[in-house]
Amino acid sequence: MKDNRVELPRNPTRAVKIGTVVIGAGHPVAVQSMTATHTQDVAATAAQVNALAEAGAHVVRIAVDNNRDAEALVEIRRRTTANLSVDLQENYRLASAVAPHVDKLRYNPGHLYHHERDKPWQDKVRFLVDVAAKHDCAMRVGVNCGSVDPAQVDKYDAADSLAPMLASALEHCELLDSLGFRRYCVSLKDSDPAKVIEVNRRFAHERPDVPLHLGVTEAGLPPDGVIKTRIAFEQLISHGIGDTIRVSLTVPNHRKPEEIAAARQILADITAGRVRSVVDFGRGTLNIISCPSCSRVENEAFIELAEQVKEMTAYAHQHDITIAVMGCRVNGPGETDDADLGLWCGPKFVNLKRKSTELGAFPYDAILPRLKLELDALVAERSGAAAS
Repeated sequence: MKDNRVELPRNPTRAVKIGTVVIGAGHPVAVQSMTATHTQDVAATAAQVNALAEAGAHVVRIAVDNNRDAEALVEIRRRTTANLSVDLQENYRLASAVAPHVDKLRYNPGHLYHHERDKPWQDKVRFLVDVAAKHDCAMRVGVNCGSVDPAQVDKYDAADSLAPMLASALEHCELLDSLGFRRYCVSLKDSDPAKVIEVNRRFAHERPDVPLHLGVTEAGLPPDGVIKTRIAFEQLISHGIGDTIRVSLTVPNHRKPEEIAAARQILADITAGRVRSVVDFGRGTLNIISCPSCSRVENEAFIELAEQVKEMTAYAHQHDITIAVMGCRVNGPGETDDADLGLWCGPKFVNLKRKSTELGAFPYDAILPRLKLELDALVAERSGAAAS
């Protein structure tokens, strides 16, 4: 693939090599995406990796959740020359099986608590560092708003969602540095572009040497998802913050390359001074957030459901209500907690929540009427409060 990355001035971060691409240290901003096919479907996943690379992705991430995923990754590697990153999900121990076949390992500090709960997280990171160093892999510390290290969350006011994210990222950077491992980058993601801007600015101030991967998680359906992401990227990249990016969209598998096209267009516009950011981030109006389609999705009907939710709820567009539609059990339960109404989708049922309160699981063909009942009740409640 021809390397036609957009050149932008960068903050003075360190260089981190990921396969054939280098991020940080003034190198052009790299573009990433993630496969949405099931990893064990080798043919489909390899085809999607190659389609994303052909569209201009410099790194493609694949989720590995179990040993069969790891075995499939070996064959996927044989079928592509793309730079591969692996998302270790909840099982950090799979790193030793996949590291020989990828260029970067990504772990979430909050997910380190799910296996071997009595083992200190520091020991798990030491294991990851040893594996990465042995197999010439870079690493990403991926901090996500819906799955923050619980030990950090307990230290801060519940209303402050950014402080525990920042503290977790800085803590992991400190440990990695103490272990002599410097070939890493960090990401701090939220579904609110304003929060993405703020937490990344804070991190860049504290650790200007560490390359940042930027993204708005659960950005949602296009064009809204592109707009939310553009707002965050324009405010950060134009100030030299950000070394690699991803636009996360809820789209069918065959449309995943749209993420690359959107990212490249945003970069090109920033370079040319064509910025479109506005002060209003959409607050005060209905906000639909949905995660990008990925290999963790257990029912592809999730994508159609997200579109139906957007269409069905349009009548409430003037109300300050957030509805989250999540596609899997990994991030769904936690990342719907902050939404007024949340849906996270399983193979056959959709789990409905109001904030952190679970309202039940409903078949896909029954969830929309129940969601409307809850939305109507919430609108009436908010309208009544406003009138009084």
